[in-house]
Amino acid sequence: MTADLTPDRAALRSWLPGFIALAAIWGSSFLFIKVGIRELHPLHLTLYRVAAGAVTLLVVLAVLRDRLPREPRIWAHLFVIGALGVAVPFTLFGYGEQRVESMLAGIWNATTPLIVLPMAVLVFRTERLTARRAVGLGLGFAGVLVVLGVWEGVGGSHFAGQLMCFGAAACYGVGIPYQKKFVAGSAHSGLSLSAAQLLMAVAQLAIVAPLVAGAPPVPTALSGEVVASVLALGALGTGLAFVINLRNIRVAGASTASTVTYLIPVFAVLIGALVLDERLTWHQPVGALVVLLGVAVTQGLIGRRPTPTPVGTPAVPAAEPVLPGRAPY
Repeated sequence: MTADLTPDRAALRSWLPGFIALAAIWGSSFLFIKVGIRELHPLHLTLYRVAAGAVTLLVVLAVLRDRLPREPRIWAHLFVIGALGVAVPFTLFGYGEQRVESMLAGIWNATTPLIVLPMAVLVFRTERLTARRAVGLGLGFAGVLVVLGVWEGVGGSHFAGQLMCFGAAACYGVGIPYQKKFVAGSAHSGLSLSAAQLLMAVAQLAIVAPLVAGAPPVPTALSGEVVASVLALGALGTGLAFVINLRNIRVAGASTASTVTYLIPVFAVLIGALVLDERLTWHQPVGALVVLLGVAVTQGLIGRRPTPTPVGTPAVPAAEPVLPGRAPY
């Protein structure tokens, strides 16, 4: 084996621990949602976790001496992104997990790229549909039907919960290309835009949550495990995870960092089984594998021949499939 073909183990060690930690943090989020909704209305859970995440990112902003955007146009777009990328999907996952297992919610989260591509192609015109991507979309949505188990009939609370989780993923699927088209090209850092996005979501939830679910309970009225879950979802899942994700993108590249999507449902299933003693029927993990296969095909990880790179030519990362500031849960 020549030196050119030998894996750079030092480089791998520099980002792999953070990569796995990020998958574990985001994969465990569905467990924390399940615990949180034991005592909190889904809207209240979302309000508390988003507020905790916003405070965390504001502290990081202050430490790094970064600042929030000032342009009204950016804030107007962030209002939309705060709803589509945070407030609505987080709440839908909460409603969904009142009816389905946390591990199943983690599986549905993996369908996000299947929504992103057609929205980016047909609505926002930021991507081009190719034959390979069309095949990947077909595989992915076939996997969705397998996860749903449509041959068993539709209806009931469990089916409704799955649709809510799929609706949350669909919100991400609209929010990501919207952010890429209208916000990602600005001069502001990903940290600044994400903090502002969370602040807009907090403002929205502070108005909607009391109207729909009543006044949120004071934290002292909650059990310790619920408070810990809220803090984990906000400070850990949004704050620390965001910093880790940015480092992974910087060290490993955007394309490699984005493949964390494939590990998140694995951790969600393992954690749900070990901690909550949840169980899946056979077709749900099988469908999840088909979904991930479809996502891999659409992102070019399967079915594309790599172009040989001349010796001495610096590698150019592929187009970034996901934005660095988005928490995929």
